[in-house]
Amino acid sequence: MIIGITGTDGAGKGAVVDYLVAQKGFTHYSGRAWFLEIIAARGLEPSRANMRLVANEIRRDGGNDAIVVEYLKRASVAGQTDVIIESIRATAEAETLKKAGGILLAVDADQHIRYERIQARQSSSDQVTFAAFIEHEAIEMNDPDPNGMQKAKVMEMADYTIMNEGTLEELQQKIEDVLTQIEDNKN
Repeated sequence: MIIGITGTDGAGKGAVVDYLVAQKGFTHYSGRAWFLEIIAARGLEPSRANMRLVANEIRRDGGNDAIVVEYLKRASVAGQTDVIIESIRATAEAETLKKAGGILLAVDADQHIRYERIQARQSSSDQVTFAAFIEHEAIEMNDPDPNGMQKAKVMEMADYTIMNEGTLEELQQKIEDVLTQIEDNKN
């Protein structure tokens, strides 16, 4: 099973990935990790703005679905069948994922809850004020760059959406519910 994950920052995408890897044996491919590797190699600050610019550059140079194409290729070469691709941000990525038989899962939560979560994780790219968080999010929802993020449109394309505003156990139950729905829809 191929699952692409999209959603808002701090919504719990990483917690979904962690669960699928640890409990279901999925292999994880992370756009964020790839962007941070490039940023580090260039000696840039690991900020959200720089991650967005690097992702846009990858899409400009390789096509708006380049990130998904690369990870699908890596999974195929490795013979991996249960794969989760994190950070689906452009509509072309979602379309390519679905053409490959993948399922698009969106994760969302209240904006204030998400801001508290990103502050708690203390990632170098998340050290921003609430106002900056809102500003970054507005750009990422509908980036004017033609190679940029279109989170709002991608989230609308999701096959399943999880609202994650409760406990980790509640999130894990919602993941199980989605997996059951996916299996039921296959039959």
